[in-house]
Amino acid sequence: MTARAGTRYVVIGAGAVGVVLAEGLHRGGAEVLLVARGGQLAALRAGRLRLLRPDGPVEVAVPYAAGPQEVELTGRDVLVLAVKTQDAEQALAEWAWRPVRRGDGRTAPAARVLPVVTLQNGLEAERAALRRFATVLAASIRVPAVYVEDGVVLSPAVPFPAALWIGRHPSGADHPALDRLAADLRAGSFAVQVTAGITGWKAAKLVGNARNVLGALYRPSALRDHVGELLADEARSVLTAAGLAPVDEQADSTLDLSRLVIGDIPGHPYPGNSTWQSLARAGSLEADFLGGEIVLQARLTGAAAPLNQALLERVRRAAGEGTAPGSLGDADLAATVPGLRPPVLVDAAALAAELAGERPPLLLDVRWALGDPHGRDHYRRGHIPTARYVDLDTELAAPPNPSGGRHPLPDIEALQRSARAWGVTASRPVVVYDDAGGLAAARAWWLLRWAGVADVRLLDGAFGAWKAAGGAVAAGEEGAAEPGDIVLSPGHLPVIDAARAARLPRHGVLLDARAAERYRGESEPVDPRAGHIPGALSAPTAGNLTADGRFRAPDAARKRFAELGATAGTRVGVYCGSGVTAAHQVAALAAAGIDAALFPGSWSAWSADPHRPVATGPAPGAPVTGGESDEHQ
Repeated sequence: MTARAGTRYVVIGAGAVGVVLAEGLHRGGAEVLLVARGGQLAALRAGRLRLLRPDGPVEVAVPYAAGPQEVELTGRDVLVLAVKTQDAEQALAEWAWRPVRRGDGRTAPAARVLPVVTLQNGLEAERAALRRFATVLAASIRVPAVYVEDGVVLSPAVPFPAALWIGRHPSGADHPALDRLAADLRAGSFAVQVTAGITGWKAAKLVGNARNVLGALYRPSALRDHVGELLADEARSVLTAAGLAPVDEQADSTLDLSRLVIGDIPGHPYPGNSTWQSLARAGSLEADFLGGEIVLQARLTGAAAPLNQALLERVRRAAGEGTAPGSLGDADLAATVPGLRPPVLVDAAALAAELAGERPPLLLDVRWALGDPHGRDHYRRGHIPTARYVDLDTELAAPPNPSGGRHPLPDIEALQRSARAWGVTASRPVVVYDDAGGLAAARAWWLLRWAGVADVRLLDGAFGAWKAAGGAVAAGEEGAAEPGDIVLSPGHLPVIDAARAARLPRHGVLLDARAAERYRGESEPVDPRAGHIPGALSAPTAGNLTADGRFRAPDAARKRFAELGATAGTRVGVYCGSGVTAAHQVAALAAAGIDAALFPGSWSAWSADPHRPVATGPAPGAPVTGGESDEHQ
């Protein structure tokens, strides 16, 4: 069945979706009235509303109105709701009770006699419409269109400008307006599938929309992709439990989506999803009806949706703070999503991509080795462009003393001054590297993380991996850094002192990260006594790396640490000679998903006290007795 000839589509909303739909329907020969306001209305009145497409600009010359008060509705009208989800309630209230002149001269409210087509993401618009309108025709629409500014809308998809799945809400495909709408849309070059199960299609779109907030907030990364899968899985599970099972879009679609391709529009790169666009324009967000819908459905069934809840809260905070879209990194994502850990490593290829992006990370070169005071000279001979040299002895440590060891933790104010001099800010990622597999750079990684810098990563494979990947190398010194504004505070990673290190083997695992011969007491090149803390297990830092200087894969690292008794949930502490390479061990453990506390004074502080016991040989020795068990500080 088809609707009677002469259907007029009253498209309510002249944003990106409304303009694309109205122009396409009009071009296909259907009668259209576009209801606009503000700058878009002014553009229509001035004859300057344009649709930018890969094949050139199109003037949108359709009949228009400023609102329901200017529209005389008749029985041949179909209302097409093209406003954002958050604006649907108000628009429906404005139109539902408008009088419709019928063929017999009498009038009836629009809600009783006219169908309304809902195009919004989520499920809320259909609920709001069905409270008023007797006939609700819902659509799940894929339309990569962008409102750029008043009078300009991008429509980059070709040859189909959009794909729509349409049906009667909550179910059915029996309304005569559906077939006519589908035919008119196809005449306008849209891809259309009529379905009796539109709710499943809307739910499937909602699962995909769950990822919108990630694309809006975070730079592309493997972690972002992983969280996207977790969000979608959570959304799918929640909706299925609520009786709103999503369809399998790939299996159930009859449309050839290979013909929905985003083309190039010179001077107008495609920016991103609707949430991204809203953040960029500081506009209203539809997140409450995307991730918020998942949270609502979970609560209605007595469940929870912690991932969607966490990202909903984060995007709301970003909107309030004016965060630029796509400006956040993996560390923020890891801190936002329950159960995720901040990434420890970045490989050379990923670093190169980030450095070429709009928000490149700050690079810190931490060349240092025991007995080699020439780190700055190595830096001057060649370093990654823009990297700042950091002196481990003077900037990442306080002066040596017997109680604090050879590299005591620096005073937090001094560290903050240094970090600001390097250019560290709260919003910019930091990547640290050296030329020795990260053995020195890990001290900077640990110290900055301990002081509250969220996004700090180690270059996996160090400077050698960068050069092997063909990365550029600069010589000499870099120009003065733009001063940073970071505010540091201690205690964001756990530490233990000598007393706690002594007791830890009785109820956890204490790892000695020095070379095996130093652990056994066969040699001690720098510290007062040879041997190890009684009860400690030998775990040389060199074992964290593969032959090419990269960190072991997480599974291999977990296996190695599990053989030492260090697993997720185990209380683990690490020491080395002076708290430098032990930080590398903490990083390796973190990359494997295992938390560990650092003993900053390490063996240099322990061995300086002649009253502390020392064990020698390959066996751990009996742990120190006495005292109570203490949590990591």
